[in-house]
Amino acid sequence: MVKIIFGYFAIVIIASALAGITRKNLVYSLCWILLMFIHIGGLYLLLNAEFLAMVQLIVYAGAILVMFLFVIFLLNLKEEIKEAVFIHKWSSRLYGIIFLIFFAFLGVWNFKNNFKGLYSIEFIEKEGHTKIIGTVLFNEYLFPFLILGFILLVPLLGVGIVALRRKTNGTT
Repeated sequence: MVKIIFGYFAIVIIASALAGITRKNLVYSLCWILLMFIHIGGLYLLLNAEFLAMVQLIVYAGAILVMFLFVIFLLNLKEEIKEAVFIHKWSSRLYGIIFLIFFAFLGVWNFKNNFKGLYSIEFIEKEGHTKIIGTVLFNEYLFPFLILGFILLVPLLGVGIVALRRKTNGTT
Protein backbone atom coordinates (compact mmCIF):
# COMPACT_ATOMS: atom_id res chain seq x y z
CA MET A 1 0.00 0.00 0.00
CA VAL A 2 2.87 2.38 0.82
CA LYS A 3 4.43 1.74 -2.60
CA ILE A 4 1.15 2.63 -4.32
CA ILE A 5 0.86 5.89 -2.37
CA PHE A 6 4.52 6.68 -3.06
CA GLY A 7 3.98 5.99 -6.76
CA TYR A 8 0.96 8.29 -6.78
CA PHE A 9 2.95 11.11 -5.15
CA ALA A 10 5.89 10.58 -7.52
CA ILE A 11 3.73 10.62 -10.65
CA VAL A 12 1.77 13.70 -9.58
CA ILE A 13 4.96 15.55 -8.55
CA ILE A 14 6.63 14.88 -11.91
CA ALA A 15 3.49 15.62 -13.95
CA SER A 16 2.67 18.85 -12.11
CA ALA A 17 6.29 20.02 -12.30
CA LEU A 18 6.28 19.48 -16.06
CA ALA A 19 2.92 21.20 -16.36
CA GLY A 20 4.21 24.08 -14.24
CA ILE A 21 7.20 24.79 -16.44
CA THR A 22 5.41 24.36 -19.77
CA ARG A 23 2.40 26.68 -19.25
CA LYS A 24 2.47 30.07 -20.94
CA ASN A 25 0.08 31.64 -18.45
CA LEU A 26 2.08 32.32 -15.31
CA VAL A 27 -0.87 32.09 -12.93
CA TYR A 28 -1.77 28.61 -14.23
CA SER A 29 1.88 27.68 -13.92
CA LEU A 30 1.88 28.72 -10.28
CA CYS A 31 -1.25 26.64 -9.65
CA TRP A 32 0.55 23.56 -10.99
CA ILE A 33 3.60 24.36 -8.87
CA LEU A 34 1.31 24.68 -5.83
CA LEU A 35 -0.04 21.19 -6.54
CA MET A 36 3.55 19.93 -6.75
CA PHE A 37 4.50 21.54 -3.41
CA ILE A 38 1.46 20.03 -1.68
CA HIS A 39 2.30 16.55 -2.97
CA ILE A 40 5.93 16.94 -1.90
CA GLY A 41 4.59 17.69 1.59
CA GLY A 42 2.51 14.51 1.39
CA LEU A 43 5.61 12.58 0.37
CA TYR A 44 7.42 13.93 3.43
CA LEU A 45 4.52 12.75 5.60
CA LEU A 46 4.79 9.31 4.03
CA LEU A 47 8.48 9.25 4.96
CA ASN A 48 7.69 10.16 8.63
CA ALA A 49 9.21 13.63 8.31
CA GLU A 50 6.30 15.59 9.76
CA PHE A 51 8.32 18.72 10.46
CA LEU A 52 9.62 18.91 6.89
CA ALA A 53 6.09 18.36 5.57
CA MET A 54 4.78 21.32 7.54
CA VAL A 55 7.74 23.49 6.56
CA GLN A 56 7.13 22.50 2.94
CA LEU A 57 3.50 23.54 3.12
CA ILE A 58 3.99 26.72 5.14
CA VAL A 59 7.16 28.07 3.56
CA TYR A 60 7.00 26.88 -0.03
CA ALA A 61 3.30 26.41 -0.75
CA GLY A 62 2.46 29.44 1.37
CA ALA A 63 5.09 32.15 1.48
CA ILE A 64 7.25 31.54 -1.59
CA LEU A 65 4.33 30.91 -3.93
CA VAL A 66 2.50 34.00 -2.67
CA MET A 67 5.67 36.01 -3.27
CA PHE A 68 5.83 34.70 -6.87
CA LEU A 69 2.16 35.56 -7.37
CA PHE A 70 2.73 39.03 -5.96
CA VAL A 71 5.63 39.61 -8.36
CA ILE A 72 3.53 38.43 -11.33
CA PHE A 73 0.69 40.76 -10.41
CA LEU A 74 3.10 43.63 -9.73
CA LEU A 75 4.68 43.25 -13.18
CA ASN A 76 1.20 43.71 -14.68
CA LEU A 77 1.63 41.25 -17.53
CA LYS A 78 -1.43 41.79 -19.71
CA GLU A 79 -0.22 39.84 -22.70
CA GLU A 80 1.12 36.36 -22.71
CA ILE A 81 4.41 35.76 -24.44
CA LYS A 82 3.74 35.03 -28.09
CA GLU A 83 7.32 34.31 -29.10
CA ALA A 84 8.65 30.81 -29.53
CA VAL A 85 10.05 29.56 -26.26
CA PHE A 86 13.35 27.67 -26.20
CA ILE A 87 11.57 24.45 -25.17
CA HIS A 88 9.98 24.17 -28.63
CA LYS A 89 13.32 23.61 -30.33
CA TRP A 90 14.34 19.98 -30.81
CA SER A 91 17.98 20.59 -29.97
CA SER A 92 17.06 22.04 -26.57
CA ARG A 93 14.84 19.07 -25.84
CA LEU A 94 17.57 16.64 -26.84
CA TYR A 95 20.17 18.39 -24.67
CA GLY A 96 17.72 18.42 -21.76
CA ILE A 97 16.99 14.71 -22.09
CA ILE A 98 20.70 13.85 -22.34
CA PHE A 99 21.33 16.03 -19.28
CA LEU A 100 18.62 14.22 -17.27
CA ILE A 101 19.79 10.76 -18.36
CA PHE A 102 23.37 11.65 -17.39
CA PHE A 103 22.32 12.65 -13.87
CA ALA A 104 20.07 9.59 -13.54
CA PHE A 105 23.02 7.33 -14.35
CA LEU A 106 25.22 9.35 -12.01
CA GLY A 107 22.71 8.85 -9.21
CA VAL A 108 22.44 5.11 -9.84
CA TRP A 109 26.22 4.80 -10.01
CA ASN A 110 26.73 6.58 -6.67
CA PHE A 111 23.87 4.85 -4.85
CA LYS A 112 24.97 3.16 -1.65
CA ASN A 113 22.79 0.38 -0.32
CA ASN A 114 22.34 0.18 3.46
CA PHE A 115 24.03 3.56 4.03
CA LYS A 116 24.33 4.40 7.72
CA GLY A 117 24.36 8.11 8.48
CA LEU A 118 25.55 9.93 11.56
CA TYR A 119 22.15 9.70 13.20
CA SER A 120 20.37 6.37 13.65
CA ILE A 121 16.61 6.04 13.52
CA GLU A 122 16.54 5.16 17.22
CA PHE A 123 18.51 8.31 18.11
CA ILE A 124 16.20 10.50 16.02
CA GLU A 125 13.11 8.89 17.58
CA LYS A 126 14.55 9.48 21.06
CA GLU A 127 15.65 13.10 20.51
CA GLY A 128 12.87 14.17 18.13
CA HIS A 129 12.88 15.18 14.47
CA THR A 130 12.69 18.92 15.07
CA LYS A 131 15.55 19.01 17.58
CA ILE A 132 17.85 17.01 15.29
CA ILE A 133 17.03 19.17 12.25
CA GLY A 134 17.62 22.35 14.28
CA THR A 135 20.89 21.07 15.68
CA VAL A 136 22.23 20.04 12.29
CA LEU A 137 20.94 23.18 10.55
CA PHE A 138 22.37 25.67 13.03
CA ASN A 139 25.61 23.82 13.79
CA GLU A 140 26.73 22.32 10.49
CA TYR A 141 24.90 24.45 7.91
CA LEU A 142 24.63 27.89 9.52
CA PHE A 143 26.48 29.81 6.80
CA PRO A 144 24.47 28.35 3.86
CA PHE A 145 21.29 28.94 5.90
CA LEU A 146 22.17 32.63 6.34
CA ILE A 147 23.08 32.97 2.64
CA LEU A 148 19.72 31.46 1.72
CA GLY A 149 17.99 34.04 3.90
CA PHE A 150 19.75 36.86 2.05
CA ILE A 151 18.97 35.29 -1.32
CA LEU A 152 15.28 35.20 -0.40
CA LEU A 153 15.44 38.79 0.88
CA VAL A 154 16.74 40.25 -2.40
CA PRO A 155 13.56 39.61 -4.49
CA LEU A 156 11.40 41.12 -1.76
CA LEU A 157 13.52 44.26 -1.74
CA GLY A 158 13.39 44.40 -5.55
CA VAL A 159 9.60 44.16 -5.56
CA GLY A 160 9.39 46.90 -2.96
CA ILE A 161 11.67 49.19 -4.98
CA VAL A 162 9.70 48.58 -8.20
CA ALA A 163 6.43 49.26 -6.37
CA LEU A 164 7.84 52.45 -4.84
CA ARG A 165 9.07 53.69 -8.24
CA ARG A 166 5.69 53.03 -9.84
CA LYS A 167 3.93 54.85 -7.02
CA THR A 168 6.20 57.92 -7.23
CA ASN A 169 6.05 58.04 -11.06
CA GLY A 170 2.26 58.00 -11.02
CA THR A 171 1.84 54.65 -12.77
CA THR A 172 -0.06 51.93 -10.99
